[in-house]
Amino acid sequence: MLDNLPRGTIVIEDLEIGLTRHLQKQVTDRDIELFAEVSTDRNPVHLDDDYARDTIFEGRIAHGMLTAGLISAVIGEQLPGHGTVYLGQTLKFMAPVRPGDTVRAEVTVEGIDHAKRRVTLATRCLVGDTVVLKGEAVVLAPSRKFD
Repeated sequence: MLDNLPRGTIVIEDLEIGLTRHLQKQVTDRDIELFAEVSTDRNPVHLDDDYARDTIFEGRIAHGMLTAGLISAVIGEQLPGHGTVYLGQTLKFMAPVRPGDTVRAEVTVEGIDHAKRRVTLATRCLVGDTVVLKGEAVVLAPSRKFD
């Protein structure tokens, strides 16, 4: 995994609009198999080359939620980081992620409500220059006052 460390926590008092963090990860066959096992989603479009060749994707693709999980990793490890609580997430899947693709998950601060400790984050994943997923997250950020 390639990311822009450090990991840890950025408390709400230190967040700024436009602050961005990311990570990159190559999605492997093993990742897809492990995700299928944990999630119990064994759709053959993810696991069976012969089946997947006859779909609109013309080959196997990673689970969309596996890709979305990379956003969760950025939020939970980097921005805001440890102690963050997810309140909501929208997702729009734009293009498939295939085994071997390197996904870049990006999170950017869009809004801060200090009174409620809520932070709105723009989220997206890219493979090269192609946006494969986009959305918005709302989280409860850690605070220096309470944590």
